[in-house]
Amino acid sequence: MKKIAIERLRISDFDYILPDEKIAKYPLEKRDSSKLLLYKNGEISSSVFSSLPEYLPSNSLMIFNNTRVIHARLLFRKNTGAQIEVFCLSPAEPSDYALSFQQRERCSWHCMIGNAKRWKDDVLQLKIGRENGKAITLIAEKKEVRENEVTVEFSWDDSSVTFSDLLETVGKLPIPPYLNRPAEESDNDTYQTVYSRIEGSVAAPTAGLHFTDEVMNALRRKGVKTDEVTLHVGAGTFKPVKSQTVYGHEMHTEFISVPRKVIADMYDNENPLIVVGTTSMRTIESLYYIGRKLHFNPDLCPHELTVSQWEPYEENESESISPKQALKNILDYLDRSHTDQLISATQIIIVPGYTFHFAEGLITNFHQPQSTLLLLIAAFVGNGWRNIYEYALTHNFRFLSYGDSSLLFSSDSNLKNG
Repeated sequence: MKKIAIERLRISDFDYILPDEKIAKYPLEKRDSSKLLLYKNGEISSSVFSSLPEYLPSNSLMIFNNTRVIHARLLFRKNTGAQIEVFCLSPAEPSDYALSFQQRERCSWHCMIGNAKRWKDDVLQLKIGRENGKAITLIAEKKEVRENEVTVEFSWDDSSVTFSDLLETVGKLPIPPYLNRPAEESDNDTYQTVYSRIEGSVAAPTAGLHFTDEVMNALRRKGVKTDEVTLHVGAGTFKPVKSQTVYGHEMHTEFISVPRKVIADMYDNENPLIVVGTTSMRTIESLYYIGRKLHFNPDLCPHELTVSQWEPYEENESESISPKQALKNILDYLDRSHTDQLISATQIIIVPGYTFHFAEGLITNFHQPQSTLLLLIAAFVGNGWRNIYEYALTHNFRFLSYGDSSLLFSSDSNLKNG
């Protein structure tokens, strides 16, 4: 699909009416008691999420996003009484997430600023009380200002405390704005997946919120193989498409990390591959384009592996390679680099007309009208997305982050129920 075709994709064609009462403001008490919509070969039915293993073949491979949401919202109050919100998006110095979280005196982050007009050139301070009676002072100082983003340097006066510790202590969990409520104590648990491990996201990969230890154990008993990748979800996931056409929208760039073992499992896999969430889908689809880059230039530097937004739509037939070859190229690259982890970034946007390379099935929630997430669903199932959403709306499914789930098979899937 060429750019000229994308230019004709109007975002208004991916709209539907979502009444406020259909948006789940809170999760169900038990995660896996949520409803599960099933879509295959144009047929729609419903079940309960705890029954998910029944609908998957025992030999399938399932890929999860193990990112963990950080307490990214820091609230400072000036002497004048004005409150300034510093929303941490991604690390600037050091730029590595793990290293930044481990810093003990100073680090810089790319941030969004709430009430920015009230923050001139002064330094913000936040006193943090401790059980031992010795307070910590967290200082925030502006370093670089861009159009929609500010680089903020944080420093604090206790080297026994990491930046991760500070965020966990005083930061607020950034629950989605469309919930129209402040974060509550319960969100600290319910807005994390049970398998979240790697800190870095400012939004949860919500398809995974339905999984419980019981469901995970049932998958293992069924013989379903599971793997984990990491994509740190950025605030751009909530960014509305304001342009009339899809081509006018700029996607956010997100950090991805994929273990060599996962790439090897995908390379060896001859069975159905099911991805959990649009973030996992964007991660594994990015692997194809990273592998294609390496096919024509095996000596690329790590920063040159980033997948740009429109890269999938600029491919010439002469540059097309098989998905297997793309994975093999990455495995060879990792071996040459003597590393067992592919670390990169992706800006990929998946819209109708996109060719999927790996997955036959997708587990996902129900997304906002005119969103890039809905565009991905429409790309995966074709025009059937309208029937899916109409069914969900008329059968009391709950929508968005804390809503119900679906198991969707692609229009060209040959998957048979297990």
